[in-house]
Amino acid sequence: MKKSMNCRNIFILIVTLWVMINSNPTFAYIYQVVELGTLGGERSWAASINDYGQIVGWSDDNTGNGRATLFDATGMGNNIDLGTLGGNGSNASSINNLGYIVGSASNFSTMNATMFEATGGGNNLDLKSPGDVLSINNNNQMVGYSDNYRATIFDNSGAGNNIYLGTLGGIESAAQSINDSGKIIGWSENSLRQIRATLFDASGNGNNIELGTLGGLESRAYSINNLNQIVGMADDIFGKGIATFFDSTGLGNNTSLGDLGGERSEALSINNLGHIVGWSYNSLGDPRAVLFDPTGGDDNIDLNTLIDPESGWILRAAYNINDNDLIVGWGHKIDDLENPRAFLLVPEPSSLICLSLGGLVLRRRKRNSQS
Repeated sequence: MKKSMNCRNIFILIVTLWVMINSNPTFAYIYQVVELGTLGGERSWAASINDYGQIVGWSDDNTGNGRATLFDATGMGNNIDLGTLGGNGSNASSINNLGYIVGSASNFSTMNATMFEATGGGNNLDLKSPGDVLSINNNNQMVGYSDNYRATIFDNSGAGNNIYLGTLGGIESAAQSINDSGKIIGWSENSLRQIRATLFDASGNGNNIELGTLGGLESRAYSINNLNQIVGMADDIFGKGIATFFDSTGLGNNTSLGDLGGERSEALSINNLGHIVGWSYNSLGDPRAVLFDPTGGDDNIDLNTLIDPESGWILRAAYNINDNDLIVGWGHKIDDLENPRAFLLVPEPSSLICLSLGGLVLRRRKRNSQS
């Protein structure tokens, strides 16, 4: 008769699985979906989550105005309207680990770059420029774009001493992400007005570095972690936009992260563990939230295959992943395909262990991404 598994063997199994989970891109968590609700309206969108689980984005209020929102991560609906600069609309793009929130807000005439009061008291800081703050690091350095798409480091005092980061020889640019050491990435036009992924010169002296493509004409960088790893999207030689891991040296040794069999994919966020999320069309032309294989082995996972199929959700795009592997983004409830809704994915390692013991660790990506 077989001996029952003792405590030592159970411990070894759990440690082995933990190593596999954290080192092998073919393993992932099973996730619980938390619906984040709205401010009384029909639509919402989660853009950023910090390492303490605080989530921001936007949602409709009961008059249909889109407002910057600090979401209740429990899903109980106690969301906070972060207000505006006196106008009707606003959007929160990023929250750091200190709880500072940035984005844009209306002052009736323009949408200005904004730092929001996290309590929702409305004492928001106008950063003195039309535009949007897209990222704030843990040193409260803030980047985005201003004045008709000019990549910008914003003066966080609100005095308006902003630094323009220039382009690659063209007219427009935007800074999408800044890490804790002050490295800034985004996109810029070159002299041919082609959009290229860019590592910006943070001094503002214009010594910006083009990060190249996958052989095509255009690319965009969306996220940089504290290891200076950069992800985004680049065109291949056929003009197809593909999720991309960029060579941060600018030498162009970029890695295609592949897709789910469709016409386009984008990597939108990379955490400090190197885990990458975004979205892709599947072979049926349906946008799906994705956990990308960081090796470029194309063993990508449709996140819809890692949630309870009875949850009532279709996950369309994963916008941000924190260092605890919590993921936020937007999707649809199956009974309401007209209105996007913000979601939080909470990893459940115990579920993975149970599935592993049953020999059902992960369904094959290729098959599931097409379902």
